[in-house]
Amino acid sequence: MTEAVSSAALDALGDSMRRSIVELLAGGPASVQSIADRLPISRPAVSRHLRLLKQAELVIDEPVGTQRVYRLRPDGMEAVRAYFVQLWDEAAARYRLAAENLDDRRSR
Repeated sequence: MTEAVSSAALDALGDSMRRSIVELLAGGPASVQSIADRLPISRPAVSRHLRLLKQAELVIDEPVGTQRVYRLRPDGMEAVRAYFVQLWDEAAARYRLAAENLDDRRSR
C-alpha cells in the first residue's frame, strides 16, 4: 500500500453506507440532515459514519449557521484514486509480461 493512502481510508470505504455518503458528497457539500434525508439510516448513524470518514481524512466539515456542512477532502480522495491506479497499472504490467511470455513459448 502506498504511504499516501491510509488503511483507515480504505477501511472507511469498505462500508457500503459510507461509500453512499461519499457518492452523495461527490455531488457537492451537504449537511448531516440533508445526507440522512437521502439515505435509509438515521441522522445519528450518518453522524457516526461521517466521523469515521473524517478520521480517515476523506471528508472535512465546517460550521454553517447551526449546521455542520461536510464535503469531500480532495487530497484524501486523490490518494485513494492514485492507490487504485497504481494497483491497476502494476496488474496490467504483470498481465502484459505474462502474455508476452506465453506468446514467446508458442512461437518456439
